[in-house]
Amino acid sequence: MPHRVAAAVGDYGERMAERYLRDQGLEILARNWRCALGEIDIVARDGGCLVVCEVKTRRGVAFGGPIQAVTLRKLARLRRLAAAWLHEREGDAAGSHFPDVRVDVVGVARPRTGPCVIEHLVGVA
Repeated sequence: MPHRVAAAVGDYGERMAERYLRDQGLEILARNWRCALGEIDIVARDGGCLVVCEVKTRRGVAFGGPIQAVTLRKLARLRRLAAAWLHEREGDAAGSHFPDVRVDVVGVARPRTGPCVIEHLVGVA
C-alpha cells in the first residue's frame, strides 16, 4: 500500500477510535504524542486511570484483523511510553492524579462497503 494511502487509512482509524472512546466516556488528552521512544496514538483519561491506546486500522482482513497486528513487543513499548508521558508532565495538572495506567487496543476494520467495525480491548497490558 503506498505511504499516502496507508497514512490516510491510519488517520481515518484514529479519528474513528477517538470518536468511539469519547462516546464511551473517555476524555482524550492527546493524539499522536511522540518522544524519543516512539509514539502513542491516543492518550486518554478514564476516571482516575491514564489510558494509552494503540489504534490499528485495516481495510480488509486477508492478513488477520487489526488487533492481531499488535505484538507483545509493541505492548511493552506502550508501557514505557506511558511512563515517559507521565514523566514529561510531572507537576503538570494533566500528568498528575493517575493512580492507574492501562494499555488499550482499538481495532478499526474499514470494509469496502458498509460502516467500519470497531473492536476495543481494555487493559491488555
